[in-house]
Amino acid sequence: MLRMPSCLLKLTRVLLSHKSWALFILIFMIVSFAYHKFYWRVREDPKSTGHPSSSSAGISCAHSAFSSENIAGRPSPSSGNVFFVETSDQTNPSYLFSCSVESAARTHPTARVVVLMKGLAKGNASLPKHWAFSLLSCFPNVQIQPLDLTELFSGTPLRRWYWWPLRHWEPHFLPVLSDACRIVLMWKFGGIYLDTDFIVLKNLQNFTNALGIQDEDVLNGAFLSFKPKHEFIELCMQDFVQNYNGWVWGHQGPELLTRVFKKWCSLKTIKSMNCKGVSALAPEAVYPIPWQDWKRLFEAVDALELQQLLKNTYAVHIWNKLSHETKLEVPSQALLAQLYSQFCPATYAKMKLD
Repeated sequence: MLRMPSCLLKLTRVLLSHKSWALFILIFMIVSFAYHKFYWRVREDPKSTGHPSSSSAGISCAHSAFSSENIAGRPSPSSGNVFFVETSDQTNPSYLFSCSVESAARTHPTARVVVLMKGLAKGNASLPKHWAFSLLSCFPNVQIQPLDLTELFSGTPLRRWYWWPLRHWEPHFLPVLSDACRIVLMWKFGGIYLDTDFIVLKNLQNFTNALGIQDEDVLNGAFLSFKPKHEFIELCMQDFVQNYNGWVWGHQGPELLTRVFKKWCSLKTIKSMNCKGVSALAPEAVYPIPWQDWKRLFEAVDALELQQLLKNTYAVHIWNKLSHETKLEVPSQALLAQLYSQFCPATYAKMKLD
């Protein structure tokens, strides 16, 4: 039988002795929880974002996967992993989610592209009936698996953080949980981590122990590439726990990575450099469109302009938190539509069909 921690018993006694404060705190927590649930339900509802329903027609692999010339059999574990993580319970991937995984699979044909989803039932070998799972299953190097958070955080400093009883009440819990997952994945397994709003243009495996500069003086963890058990990631896990603040957006994500890198390199400002074996990549490498200019993704560009823009780019971050409600016309000359067309053609064909 589980016992209530002593700290919670003390908190309960204090609240009972101050009834007015107890009522205020209780109301505040209920309102925060309701807002949290409503926000993520809107974010995940396919009807609110123009995503197709799970009843869409099945996908034929004949036109989805790359040809057998690009990959011989299934990738071996030694060829590295590309990780994607979905920390909400949703199991209805969007077009962008599908494009992210497809583009990574095409550009990393000898790597395992591992998609970890919290909403998948453990021990169930079959995936939900949804067009995106059918499409991604056509790629022999894509593996879609349940995300076991208890197992993932075991043996790390983040285990106690995850099991704190009131953690789920925090307003940014899901983004913070994603921040936690990525650094633990890099620590335990190494490889490449990508957010599910990236479109990958080139193979990223030449980048080792690297992360990208988002803009002036800020690093971002939407892309990470590290060897397992790297000291820099260990410091990130320590900072995550020691300087934890789940009530400030980005404190456990970009701000954490920026704090640790500045200490790692004894810097006051971030710049593109290699410091003690860790590389901070220039913005054009994986963040060619600054978050402030995300609307450019929906503006038309000609072929020459697109070529110049992406000349030194390996992946494009789509800033889904800002752009997810914007309708994309397909086919069109919009920058984002052209990225879909070139780098995730199977997903793009499904978009045009729908």
